Amino acid sequence: MTRLALEQGPQVSLPRRFLLSAPPWGMAGGVLLCVDGESLLLTRWHPATLALVHIYTLGVLGNVMFGSLLQFLPVAAGVRVHALARLGPLLHVLLNLGVLLLVSGLYAGWTAALIAAAVVLPLTFALLCVMTLPGLVAAVGQRMQRVGFGVALGSTLLTALLGGGLALHLGGGPAMPVPALVDVHASWGILGWVIVLLGTVTPVVMPMFQGTATVPAPIHAAWLGGLLLALLAGAWWRLGAGDGAVPRLAFTVCVLLFASAGLWLQWRAPRPRRGPLWWSWRAGLVVLLLAASALSAPVREGRLAAALGLGIALPLLVNGMLLEIVAFLGWIELHRRIGRGVQLPGVQRLLPEREKYRALLLQLPLAVLLPAAVLWPASWLARSAGLAMLLAWLGVGLACLGVRHRVMHFQTMHEGAR
Repeated sequence: MTRLALEQGPQVSLPRRFLLSAPPWGMAGGVLLCVDGESLLLTRWHPATLALVHIYTLGVLGNVMFGSLLQFLPVAAGVRVHALARLGPLLHVLLNLGVLLLVSGLYAGWTAALIAAAVVLPLTFALLCVMTLPGLVAAVGQRMQRVGFGVALGSTLLTALLGGGLALHLGGGPAMPVPALVDVHASWGILGWVIVLLGTVTPVVMPMFQGTATVPAPIHAAWLGGLLLALLAGAWWRLGAGDGAVPRLAFTVCVLLFASAGLWLQWRAPRPRRGPLWWSWRAGLVVLLLAASALSAPVREGRLAAALGLGIALPLLVNGMLLEIVAFLGWIELHRRIGRGVQLPGVQRLLPEREKYRALLLQLPLAVLLPAAVLWPASWLARSAGLAMLLAWLGVGLACLGVRHRVMHFQTMHEGAR
């Protein structure tokens, strides 16, 4: 079991502000789907579709990944993050400002916003790399884990630079092979950043929170090396030959291996540890398998795979962890402010299991309605999916705010008793 160096962690308010920014972006995606209806799901190139995709990849997943990484690296990986207290709040502002500019520019065709986003977002990811990569290089031990973080950070920087170039193109910049670059941009963002980051933290979080075993280091190293080769070969093939079949196959195999390994580990977990997090990961990994299968024979131009993967599978994976981390951050805050000698409420009291289940169950209607709206386009079905998306993320947001309320209530009661 990994020892947690809680004293090395940042101020609780820093990762929490990233994590609490994700549910509002998810709700914004639901509102967008309610407004635009089935037109948003008819083609991957519709302006509103592009806006929705980036609401999820940057607004939702980006905030959760940033917040989790800034907490995980110093606490669980022993990695010093440079100027965390000073640059962390700036990183949050830049990320969310960049997402707002990009989504507005894509949705409304606002040239100035696209050009600004093409500067702000690559700068944001470059700043994240500057803050974290030197510490990764200087740290000792856990070599495979540090390599995984390095691959993820390099992938996200490349993704941001490609995205910045595409945004400049849409803002009136130079001509580009847009379909090929979009595919490379998406593969490095989802596979190289999100999946690699999940695969890197899984050997820590699954045993710690779900009681599973771990994948042997040689197998993990082989998967990571194969994934990186697949990304490089897929990008070369897509940009050179112009055929997306080979990159899709490589992408599918890497995701299938990740999801299958996670399900196998969960299968062997002890039954007492099979709580809300176990179930959210079980459901997310199953849907991820379905998304990868849909991508291998691109149903609806890959829109079904995107709906399953971005709209359902990855949110299930990150929301299960988000709820755990927010409650854990609440406990750390009480521990730091009140100190020793006082019996603090446990993490499970700060966020009871019934509220976790409630928040996760609210995602089930979305899991049915969103793929249905892609397969059978209809205005009422798409708007129903949008409403389900709004309610699902509202449930997650309310659960997180419940933690904050209990922390503040306990502090008030303690101060009143002194």
